Amino acid sequence: MSLYICMTQAITFALGISVGSFLNVVIHRLPRNQSVISPGSHCPECGSVIRVVDNVPLLSWVILLGLCRDCGAVISSRYFLVELLTGALTVAVIAKYGVTTQGLLYCFLVWTLISVSFIDLEHQIIPDELSVGAAISGLAVSFMTPIGFDGALAGFLLGGGVFFILAIAYPGGMGGGDIKLMAAIGAFIGWKLVLLTILIGSAVGSVAGLSSMALFGKTRKDRIPFGPFLALGAIISVLWGDWVIAVYLDTIV
Repeated sequence: MSLYICMTQAITFALGISVGSFLNVVIHRLPRNQSVISPGSHCPECGSVIRVVDNVPLLSWVILLGLCRDCGAVISSRYFLVELLTGALTVAVIAKYGVTTQGLLYCFLVWTLISVSFIDLEHQIIPDELSVGAAISGLAVSFMTPIGFDGALAGFLLGGGVFFILAIAYPGGMGGGDIKLMAAIGAFIGWKLVLLTILIGSAVGSVAGLSSMALFGKTRKDRIPFGPFLALGAIISVLWGDWVIAVYLDTIV
């Protein structure tokens, strides 16, 4: 690997974990109807303003051993995980698509999906600010992408439409947030990859659901957040979707 590539990936990772630091603010505040702009970063337990030196992505959490410097309250490992995941996925997207319009838009989608996943896991909701906002953004910028507006619209309608039909057919089995999230994903990746996203998300979600029933005594009435599985399917589709589809077509031809 050349020095240039190493430096580029290092810079991309640094930018990614910085975005991840902001995503932590979104994940904590948005479902609580708090502003993601102000006030500045502070400890949710004691309210102390977090010093600049204690707000360095990844490093500060490790140095402080996951504790607030002022009150000693535990800082969730989710902060470290979100920053690390955002950095790694940002590097992966840029490595595949480069610093192009498509690469930057896919980064935006991945960042949105990370926020959605952690909010849905904790609160079992998908805020409209993220799903609807992403859907509008995907359609608005589609003319700058390879799929174009027609492809984005097809993905939007197919992704949202499939889940809307499922919600009607199986009341209570599919939330409105999942419908809007799939529409947003489709607006970014088009109808082919949105079908792959649904397939992967449904398969992984089913395995996770059955496993939770077998291992933890969950029942069909216990709601399992589906957003993270759809997000996983979409991220896999963005990074390896064309390859997965090509392999599948080769096996059936």
